[in-house]
Amino acid sequence: MSTRRLTVTHWGAYELESDRNDILAVLPFAEDPDPSPIGQSLKDVARSRVARPSIRRSWLLDGPGAATERRGVDPFVEVDWDTALDLVAGELERVRSRYGNEAIFGGSYGWASAGRFHHAQSQLRRFLSFIGGYTAKVDTYSHAAAEVLVPHVLGMSYNELQAAHTSWPVIAEHTDLIVTFGGIPVKNAQVQSGGHGRHLLRGWMEQAAARGTRFVNISPIRDDLLDTLEGRWLAARPNTDVAVMLGLAYAIVEADQQDTDFLDRYCVGWDRLLSYLTGERDGVAKTPEWAAALSGIEAGVIRELASAMVKGRTLLNVSWSVQRTDHGEQPYWMVIALAAVLGQIGLPGGGFGLGYGAIGSIGNGATRLPGPSLPSPPNPVAAFIPVARISDLLLNPGGTFDYNGGTYTYPDTRLIYWCGGNPFHHHQDLNRLLDAWRKPDTVIVHEPFWSATARNADIVLPATTPLERNDLGGAAADDYLFAMAQVVDPFGQARNDYDIFSALADRLGVAEAFTEERTADEWVRHLYDEFREMNPGQPDHDEFVRRGFLHHGPDQPTERVVLLEAFRSDPDRHPLGTPSGRIELFSETVAGFGYEDCPGHPTWMEPAEWLGRAGSDFPLHLISNQPSTRLHSQWDHGETSRKGKVAEREPVRLHPADAAARGIASGDVVRVFNARGECLAGAVVDDAVRSGVVQLATGAWYTPAQPGVAGTPCLHGNPNVLTRDAGTSRLAQGPTAHTCLVEVARYEGEPPAVRPFDPPEFVQADA
Repeated sequence: MSTRRLTVTHWGAYELESDRNDILAVLPFAEDPDPSPIGQSLKDVARSRVARPSIRRSWLLDGPGAATERRGVDPFVEVDWDTALDLVAGELERVRSRYGNEAIFGGSYGWASAGRFHHAQSQLRRFLSFIGGYTAKVDTYSHAAAEVLVPHVLGMSYNELQAAHTSWPVIAEHTDLIVTFGGIPVKNAQVQSGGHGRHLLRGWMEQAAARGTRFVNISPIRDDLLDTLEGRWLAARPNTDVAVMLGLAYAIVEADQQDTDFLDRYCVGWDRLLSYLTGERDGVAKTPEWAAALSGIEAGVIRELASAMVKGRTLLNVSWSVQRTDHGEQPYWMVIALAAVLGQIGLPGGGFGLGYGAIGSIGNGATRLPGPSLPSPPNPVAAFIPVARISDLLLNPGGTFDYNGGTYTYPDTRLIYWCGGNPFHHHQDLNRLLDAWRKPDTVIVHEPFWSATARNADIVLPATTPLERNDLGGAAADDYLFAMAQVVDPFGQARNDYDIFSALADRLGVAEAFTEERTADEWVRHLYDEFREMNPGQPDHDEFVRRGFLHHGPDQPTERVVLLEAFRSDPDRHPLGTPSGRIELFSETVAGFGYEDCPGHPTWMEPAEWLGRAGSDFPLHLISNQPSTRLHSQWDHGETSRKGKVAEREPVRLHPADAAARGIASGDVVRVFNARGECLAGAVVDDAVRSGVVQLATGAWYTPAQPGVAGTPCLHGNPNVLTRDAGTSRLAQGPTAHTCLVEVARYEGEPPAVRPFDPPEFVQADA
């Protein structure tokens, strides 16, 4: 007998039909006008699962630190839960008593669940804080450069800025021209941390276009903007966004059309930036001709666009992708400066956006209510790393790094505890990470699936998926809250993270503090009751579960938000949180750090790798963007992602001219390679990609030809074997995956078989 239950994922809500063992059907949420196809992958909930606690054989036989070079190579031994939990508790106690808690890296990162309670990363950090703390990570892979830069320029956190973005109802009514660097990709906006009830971006953009809004997409990829919008595509060289913005600003100043009153009243540092723009300081005028030589966009087109921008209400946008580059702080700083030159910041439909289309919540116009969250004590350990410096942490214990004006030391990491994420997807230069991953004594992972992270662990504890437990889900930036009902029984011996940590807390003497004497389901009810206290008038928990969801907004989101409207109305009564209270086009604070790779105002700096550098052995620029068939690497084993493969590998798109020059046709297996690594992918010849550029989405499960051996090709098409592991600058130390040159060649002969979703080898302990 089958039943139907509602749940929410990071890519939307669905009604699931199941027989308690399998998902029989995935139906879109009735109120979602544009449901994501990723949901169909949920039917593969039982595929590639970790069934029982598993220990790497060498570690089990010889203890912590044994044969770490065999991570990813050794077979696993399945053990009972008590044995596994005793081993984990004992190892945590050994490391914290011998080396201190900063030797535990708990910087786990991931999008494991849209649930408010069963959020793996939060559960891990709460547990580790109760046993003395851990070395943490700061910022995100998504927008690390922005997180550090925005407070210096606008005096608010990047999360505050996201919530304050001008809403799409306002844009659809007022904006004449949207100029977007990196596009506004609807595939990315199908995702929202915590999930969302309705996907609305497509509808809002089409409504704006129907009213007369024009779109210009400055990107190496045409379909970063919907074809239905009939926008103009300017196919710039990757990593030249700052040069184009400077050329636009120069053209506006050259025509004496800058808003001097706005620059004088609302900004500081325009004189410093202007002297750089005109070449007074460095002898190089940032003319449209100068920008054209760098970007490949004709000077006349830049002048034409600048003229159009000053003639109507113009909104400038930059995608998150453009700051995941060498010197990634600069395009965000410069787009704010360019918007200031136009003088439309704080006006309905004008100004700037830093990430429209990156996720579903930015500008969604939803009525927002404060939501519940799992409480956690402060982390007693002060040590941290910027999120993308994992390999540096592991390879350089005792070494120092600069970050946002400070100098810090990498701890000596002895134990990694990872829940709800996949660093062998998220991180750059996986061959370097593979070497670094061998350094700690122990790697502990909670995982539902046999991902690359699980395969490269010492202890793997089988975790439930969100479909195998009860929770409540929904983003604080959305107007829906969902009762996430358990749909199927837990697979094998899988347990939820909370129950795992509760058992460990009991062994380590902190059970009462960690659990507060509540079961998982009691915690879910408790969090909902807290939500009711914050938002009076909501139904009780039982009624909430019966309904399946709450919608606390209007049928059509209409919330009117205009970014920096109050500041524009009166900058003295509503100053920004910067030292000057104004928009800092020049920051004395940043300049005072003395970073040569991030000076005190937005600046064009040549990337480490780009198409403008002659003589490279790798003549193609790789864009490793977000996939449309999954969230990061999640559910790569699922139906939607597998249907998108080419020759059972991740598709790589090439321009027809680049494909012809290499004898490549659609459907061919190709080698994508550079000095850092190599992967095999399935070719797709497509003129939606700029010549000189190839596009290979992230998230294919890392499948090296020789498991555990750095430098061997990934057979499945994971682009992070190719990307560079270097920070954006000493300011933010963000990831720079989009600064990457490669070559592509047709694979000669019979391509090797690829089996990314098969389980690893299992043996008896004494085998």
